[in-house]
Amino acid sequence: MPETQVPPQKAGHDPMSPLAPSTPADSRAGAELHDAPEGQHHHPKASPALVLSCLGVVFGDIGTSPLYALRESLVHAREHHMAETAVIGIVSMLFWTVVLIVTVKYVILILRADNNGEGGTLSLVAKAQGALGRRAWWLYLTGVVGVSLFFGDAIITPAMSVMSAVEGMDLVFPGFGKWVVPVTLAIVIALFWVQRSGTEAVSRLFGPVMLVWFGTMAVLGALHLFDDARILQALNPLRAVSFIATNGFGALPVMGSVFLAVTGAEALYADMGHFGRRPVRISWLAIVFPALAISYFGQGAMVLSHPETAVNPFFLLAPSWFTLPLVLLATAATVIASQAVISGAFSVSQQAVQLGLLPRLEIQHTSDTQAGQIYMPRVNTMLMVGVCALVLAFGSSARLASAYGIAVTGDMVITSILAIIVFRFSWGWRWPVVLAIMLPILAVELIFFYANILKVPDGGYIPLLFAVVVITFMVVWMRGSQLIQQKLSAESVQIDFLAGKLTDSPPTIVPGTAVFLTADPAIAPPALMHNLKHNRVLHERNFIVKVETAPTPTVSDENRIRIEQIAPRFWRVWLRFGYMEQPNVPRALALAKERGHKFDIMSTSYFLNRRSLRVGKARMMPLWASRLYAGMYRSASEPTNFYRLPSNRVVELGQQINI
Repeated sequence: MPETQVPPQKAGHDPMSPLAPSTPADSRAGAELHDAPEGQHHHPKASPALVLSCLGVVFGDIGTSPLYALRESLVHAREHHMAETAVIGIVSMLFWTVVLIVTVKYVILILRADNNGEGGTLSLVAKAQGALGRRAWWLYLTGVVGVSLFFGDAIITPAMSVMSAVEGMDLVFPGFGKWVVPVTLAIVIALFWVQRSGTEAVSRLFGPVMLVWFGTMAVLGALHLFDDARILQALNPLRAVSFIATNGFGALPVMGSVFLAVTGAEALYADMGHFGRRPVRISWLAIVFPALAISYFGQGAMVLSHPETAVNPFFLLAPSWFTLPLVLLATAATVIASQAVISGAFSVSQQAVQLGLLPRLEIQHTSDTQAGQIYMPRVNTMLMVGVCALVLAFGSSARLASAYGIAVTGDMVITSILAIIVFRFSWGWRWPVVLAIMLPILAVELIFFYANILKVPDGGYIPLLFAVVVITFMVVWMRGSQLIQQKLSAESVQIDFLAGKLTDSPPTIVPGTAVFLTADPAIAPPALMHNLKHNRVLHERNFIVKVETAPTPTVSDENRIRIEQIAPRFWRVWLRFGYMEQPNVPRALALAKERGHKFDIMSTSYFLNRRSLRVGKARMMPLWASRLYAGMYRSASEPTNFYRLPSNRVVELGQQINI
């Protein structure tokens, strides 16, 4: 999953509208972005149980790549009439692509670039932002594109992986091909349906099942490793280079399929925060990588010895009596891989909401013990519809392979560019060292990206279109939020001025505490103005509260709250939450007791501003953008639920805005 942190908006977001809390403007945020040396973050020790859990969450996607990576590469090799010995070159490309991109780039290098223990594209953007020491618009855009490409990939992974596993049934029951699509749809719908009840109980089986999967994969590959010993020549990277040099541009379609072997590599970095870098590294180096390598070499040796097995080399590794159990095991593994992608989509969506990239979305916590297990109904529905549409439209994993990979390659290129910034400006590496390490990796990824671009007419446009839609939504949301906040700021009264006036000539004072949520604590919240105008009363204590999103995954209680007195009855409060935390305003305000401010739940009222948008009056944006923004605004979840406010203590006051 995903994952990504972006530069904060100056205007911020109004918690009284369906806008996410803003990121902090104070200088303290930057201080929290600096690296901690490797090993300084307090992750659990790499116990066997943690390594086993890591297998079930992190490596599902890349662990199911042997189902189709070599098969699709051989299909393109046959289309270009390449010799049978091309198998050695293709297996060499598969092996060295995994070594270079996954082992070197992610496991050795990128896992060190954590943001307070968390990984993912947004976290890497946050580190790059802190390293540069300024807010660069192109970094902001990079984060948006990275998130969008992730969602494009998230709708393809379940469709591709589950369908490729179900297709293995045709080897057991000839003629089963006509049932592949219905069975895949049934599995996918069931998978998305159970998300609402949480996966805590089932997830305990993920690790053991994936351990059996990798063990089975390694054993089957080893049984065929010496069907043709020439396959061991693939260990020589020159065989991969020779294959590309010999076939020229004809090798590009093959490379587009070879890249399928590393889809899911981003999960190593994105899910690091759940397990720590050591369990991820141990799982990869001790279990996953050896199993993948043996499987690819075993498949290659079998195809060299028996070319007819190229039609489905993974399942044909198994003896006939074991084919059905292998298909069932593969189906379980692909469901686990899909679950990891779905959970990642929920996590990335939550971060996007917190960072102001999307309107507030309903978030349900499905576990009492694990804060990271959440369910987002709208995201779940969107993904399910997208996955089912792909299954129906393409009908087979071979056709769907054309749409797979382009989003992943784009995301990996973005990761490499951000890594260069972090290595140079955050870690202080010299340019020659940075370029010597990253330029070869970036060059290989750009070649793969170009190879996948060639698949756009055959289905590669699907994730790109989806990414464009997501980017459009995010950009419109951010721009509309910024313009509205600027409009309100220009028309508002400064809170310092108002507090002074009310101190000199106070209205009727009523007992109790009033909390006004606002995006800009420098101006008087509209809810406060409406309360004074219509009710003509003022509470004994009035707190102007701004919710901020820190550029870190979590915020400690010591840094959660900051209070500043404005006037005898007025205080300004800043509440800070990490971009992976669910804001809980009452709980955060309770921390003010140590600073001499007690918030009694029965005498505290929360005042929110409910806005009504009128499209086409002010022409703040193009008409289509204004309508899209208004639709997103209306669809946002209630602020009462999002900020965990007690519903019986919330007062909402209306406001109409022309956009």
